[in-house]
Amino acid sequence: MSTPQQASNQERRIDLDWVRILAFGLLIFYHVGMLYVSWGFHIKSAHRLTWLEPVMLVLNPWRLSLLFLVSGVASRFMLGTVRLGAFARARSVRLLIPLMFGMLVIVPPQSYLQIVEALGYPAGFADYYLHHYLLFSAQFCPNPCIVQPTWNHLWFVVYLWVYTMALTGVLLLWPAAADWIGERLAAVLTGRWLLVLPCLLFAAWRLFLAPIFPSTHALFGDWYNHADYASAFLIGFLLARQEGFWHDVERQRWLALTIAAACFGIFVLVYAGLLAPSSVPKWFAGSAYGSYQWLAMVAVLGVARRHLTADDGPVRRYLTDAIFPYYIVHQTAIIMIAHALQGSGLSAASEAAIVISGTALTCAATYEIVRRIGWLRPLFGLRMVLRSPAGIAQQQPA
Repeated sequence: MSTPQQASNQERRIDLDWVRILAFGLLIFYHVGMLYVSWGFHIKSAHRLTWLEPVMLVLNPWRLSLLFLVSGVASRFMLGTVRLGAFARARSVRLLIPLMFGMLVIVPPQSYLQIVEALGYPAGFADYYLHHYLLFSAQFCPNPCIVQPTWNHLWFVVYLWVYTMALTGVLLLWPAAADWIGERLAAVLTGRWLLVLPCLLFAAWRLFLAPIFPSTHALFGDWYNHADYASAFLIGFLLARQEGFWHDVERQRWLALTIAAACFGIFVLVYAGLLAPSSVPKWFAGSAYGSYQWLAMVAVLGVARRHLTADDGPVRRYLTDAIFPYYIVHQTAIIMIAHALQGSGLSAASEAAIVISGTALTCAATYEIVRRIGWLRPLFGLRMVLRSPAGIAQQQPA
């Protein structure tokens, strides 16, 4: 049964706002962790923390899919307030302007410092920017071979815009598609089928696409990621208004969490080599990974719906607005701070503490400046602030 708060916030899902805030917040810690694990990243710390990889693997399979699912829900609610053309224009402004600004201004220091650390690039940033970054070609091949300019962590924005425009095209041809498909999908995803059927879908992507199309975030040819993220986006969009689905998500949160933990256990044992691949069928390990993706998302969404719907306030409103500028800035801050600490002799704990706190302060300071300057706001994905004749500031609708 929905609470009065839920009923009054049908177009403003407080629980999903918190999910988005917490997921992006975890992303900052995740990218700091990338400095210390064996996986590829733009730069690396001198320290290696082998224990950190299993911890990061708890988040890795589902954190981005969850963000796409929440983005799908937000898109559906937005379409309830504006026409399709206005929706496409608004999403393009909110996504493409920060993307272009980010690629030209925010991201270049990441690539520059990567080249400095990998190849000892002798010239300064201005030389690199003018003579390499803006050439629109692969540079410094074979290692590292970077196509520049690049979007780096802003790939999420690119993919979200592409999915949004594709969806707009479908709705232009079939305006009733969202309601027609959503109602039928919700009728299928009831009871235990809510947990079973999407697991089969995500497991299929993992088994049949992931081995052929490894993750690149390069848009073209990244078919496993597209299948994964577009599926999550569509699930969120189609089921955003299906209250029965969300009630079932809340009701089955603990069952989903229990099965997710078992699936993760299988996956991490195979990853760590404690279960030999010969003794575990490949399809079984891949199915555990895909199932863990969906079940973890259900558990997070169910817990959030139960516990994070009634407690709204200025903190949520502030962070809802701030989190996109934080996302745009955070990885550049991480890389620049980590590079400055190279050779400092600090312990891993001290170094990580400085990187995390410095990144948080950089993000907060950037947001506090940007939100007060009208022409900067759209560059960081914030709504324009309009002035009424009486001089009262009003945010432009999303």
